[in-house]
Amino acid sequence: MTKSRYDVKDFKAKALQWASSFDVAGCLDSNNFADQYSCFDVLMAIGVKDELITKAGDAFEELETFRKKHPGWITGFLSYDLKNEIEDLSSKNVENLQFPDLYFFVPRHLIVIRGNEIEIISDNPDSVFETIQQQILYSPHEASEPALKLQSRLSKADYLNAVETIKLHIARGDMYVTNFCQEFFAESAIIDPLAIFMKLNKISPNPFAAYFKWKSNYILCASPERFLAKRGKKLISQPIKGTAKRGKDNAEDEALKLELRNQVKELQENVMIVDLVRNDLTRSAKRGSVQTEELFGIYSFKQVHQMISTIVCELDNDCTEIQAIKNTFPMGSMTGAPKISSMQLMEQYENSRRGVYSGAIGYFSPEGNFDFNVVIRSILYNQQKQYLSFHVGSAITYDAVSEKEYEECMLKSQAILEVLGQV
Repeated sequence: MTKSRYDVKDFKAKALQWASSFDVAGCLDSNNFADQYSCFDVLMAIGVKDELITKAGDAFEELETFRKKHPGWITGFLSYDLKNEIEDLSSKNVENLQFPDLYFFVPRHLIVIRGNEIEIISDNPDSVFETIQQQILYSPHEASEPALKLQSRLSKADYLNAVETIKLHIARGDMYVTNFCQEFFAESAIIDPLAIFMKLNKISPNPFAAYFKWKSNYILCASPERFLAKRGKKLISQPIKGTAKRGKDNAEDEALKLELRNQVKELQENVMIVDLVRNDLTRSAKRGSVQTEELFGIYSFKQVHQMISTIVCELDNDCTEIQAIKNTFPMGSMTGAPKISSMQLMEQYENSRRGVYSGAIGYFSPEGNFDFNVVIRSILYNQQKQYLSFHVGSAITYDAVSEKEYEECMLKSQAILEVLGQV
């Protein structure tokens, strides 16, 4: 069923409110950032017909089986800790959120919004539409700014010392670049997840935003980054490396963009990750088809400017869609290069597990396409345990200045801190 010429903004808010009443729901929102690879503005998957819940071990093999069983729409998330299945790695750091390593579900109801067209795929789409239309939007009581005692898992002094030690590894040749992350958390945290997401999505609207509810666990995501997409036989990866703050006016904005575009450290970070992604894609690509479609593109979002490159290839006929994801996971922008040594070393210097952070949320479509984001700029929340967490990170190279890296982390966390009433 397709409806046209409705107040899509109002419908989206009502649909998300209705979706959040289910035990499981996922909403992917592009916030009207259309690019040549966009397929829709909003995708909502609501309620469960069938699901896959699993831990690292044989997770990708189980997903392959699940996908063959369900060739239509499925949506879900991949945790960063699936790295332990792909490579000979382990994680012993603190983990308090208790998400699965991999979760996908077949939705009972699917809503796709393109422009002012609303498509509902369900056993009774007319009933779903009417139910949503009858929703009375509640006003998020200003508990959208909860009283939280936010703590850092790593003090600023410890962070600065760790960066200097990581640079010694780079000087020794253990790696060239790595992504070093730190966790901020709150215990006894009581929030309204939907209200928090809606406020976050307003303050920091990004093209790969996501609201994902799995029972009493929530992912409230304002990601600007695409991990991997498939369109026909084409694979697309768009790693982000390079961040600058927004200016106070157009002139300052343009100056900051130019500075980002010409900053040697940021260019080094970006090109090293582009090389890594190109190498990852060769494992899934037809010979000779890997290309860098755009290098060092500067894109502006409400909170920051980002340097984004686009790498593409043609999927080899013998490679499945699941294998293509596994071959590139975790994404190079969140690991470093070389990939394995970077991941090993970060387990030593990060003192909490990343979990869903640095993972991916996305979907598979009936046409055999898929699209997954990078879970960054995100709040993770276990409502039952009242545990709230978010990570921020930055790329460390030999030329990194530890104080500036800490400032970049704080810049990336700005919208989250505002939403949580911390600024």
